[in-house]
Amino acid sequence: MVTGIIQRGLKQGALLTWTLGKVIFPITLLITILRYTPFLQWIADLLAPMMKWIGLPGEAAVPLVIGNALNLYAGIGAILSFEFTVKEVFLMAIMLSFSHNLFVESVVATRVGISWWIVVGVRVALAIGSAFVINLVWKGGSEFAQYGMISKSEQAREGWFDIFLQGFQTASMAIIQLAAIVIPLMVFMQFFRELGWMNKMSEWLSPFTKLLGMDKNTSMTLVAGLTIGLAYGAGLMIQAVKEDGVSKKDMYLAFIFLVSCHAVVEDTLVFIPLGIPVWPLLIIRVTTAIILTAGIAFVWNRNIRRQRKEQLHDHSYDTI
Repeated sequence: MVTGIIQRGLKQGALLTWTLGKVIFPITLLITILRYTPFLQWIADLLAPMMKWIGLPGEAAVPLVIGNALNLYAGIGAILSFEFTVKEVFLMAIMLSFSHNLFVESVVATRVGISWWIVVGVRVALAIGSAFVINLVWKGGSEFAQYGMISKSEQAREGWFDIFLQGFQTASMAIIQLAAIVIPLMVFMQFFRELGWMNKMSEWLSPFTKLLGMDKNTSMTLVAGLTIGLAYGAGLMIQAVKEDGVSKKDMYLAFIFLVSCHAVVEDTLVFIPLGIPVWPLLIIRVTTAIILTAGIAFVWNRNIRRQRKEQLHDHSYDTI
């Protein structure tokens, strides 16, 4: 029995790694190569005049563009290249927490059945809106951020072959990391499903999913995204749609919650070395995710109930 469960889990993990790898590898390769061209800097220069509206200098456009094109680590690496105040670093941290790795995570979302423009739109709106509000409310943080022992050193690349090789290595490592996470996770999830633990966890989380306007079978989708993020958690999300009967409405609500608040532990801890308060960062993300998702679910479910009443009324009228 145990051997069979492991084999089925390994098969599912390999298939999901292949499915997600076909998306992650080419995009990571392309964006890594573009990083060594004037393209990202051109975008950053284009956005620089708009930075003042959210309390950031023009240089902040560089880490924001790089973080959104690549990932949090790339964005943090770019922050280390400049001198920013604590407030400016915090504003960039909250923006990158909501909106990072847009290309990969948005395309991955389409594999789950979510429109990419919804993912991008919600994340960018949350990033800009949160920074605008925090800039208005917070009057402190004017001292320069202390980056501790972190230093940024990046080896210069000479020639297009060297740049392509760097991109290929980065994309390959992304797939290796993906496999190292997804395959063991799918083996664990196979045990989780076949031994009945899934139903127990769904029961434990049912009050929370109900608060967010979703059915309890959405719980594992939320757990996956909260703990390991959108890109890696997409494997479990795809599995949930196929096996747990998660509705399209609940999947959209789950993704709206997760684009606001995913990989909360990792994405929060990575900002500690930048010398900013991270607890407010975590609280803002979680609170925003709950309020936004619950609000959308309330409106969505109310419209569904109204449509059903209208259909019943029309059916009764036709019968008469």
